[in-house]
Amino acid sequence: MIVPQLIEVGFKGNRKEFFLWEAEEAPPLRAPVIVDADRGEDLGLVHTTGELAEQRSARVPHGLLGAPPSHVAKRLASADDVRRLDEVRALDDDARRRAMERVKANALVMKVTDAEWQWDRKKLTFYFTAEKRVDFCTLVRELASMFRTRIELKQIGVRDEAKRLDGVGRCGREYCSASWLPELRPVNLGVAKDQRLSLNPAQISGACGRLMCCLRYEHEFYVQSRKR
Repeated sequence: MIVPQLIEVGFKGNRKEFFLWEAEEAPPLRAPVIVDADRGEDLGLVHTTGELAEQRSARVPHGLLGAPPSHVAKRLASADDVRRLDEVRALDDDARRRAMERVKANALVMKVTDAEWQWDRKKLTFYFTAEKRVDFCTLVRELASMFRTRIELKQIGVRDEAKRLDGVGRCGREYCSASWLPELRPVNLGVAKDQRLSLNPAQISGACGRLMCCLRYEHEFYVQSRKR
């Protein structure tokens, strides 16, 4: 009897989702899999399986938090499937540039930071940042006509932008948000004061312009160290 299990799959820009895997054996970590997506199929890499996937699903922001999975991972991807994904990814940057041209033409105050084609090219998602609410109804119609596919625009914060685009921080390591940090928690000047750090924003801010994530998750260590 096959017992379905939960797996976590990663996609472009550190985006992850949970799916039900209905085969007898769990797929290997980092294996490419074809999954159910919005009106079609997408391809991602296995991030966690089994017990670890269950644990993460209960605590990470993108987790199911006790709800049953609504999407299924269909099968392992073939070499041709992976090659097709590479071809699709090569189209992303051109799509972002063309979208930015339409943003400027419509005089919209927003920054298109990334574009992501779905593996089957039935959907194209644009990620953007903006200071205020943006009415992009006309833009969506123009993009749908231009690319002849379903268009979705997702507004993200500057921290999420850094997590999605990745990079190297002032410490010389990959951004924590992009490499391992499971949740982007609020950071305030209080934690910098507790750690007796400089309150100069230029010295304690990350590449995103916000206070560095490490100030938050290292806070308890500094508090306990001072007590000792």
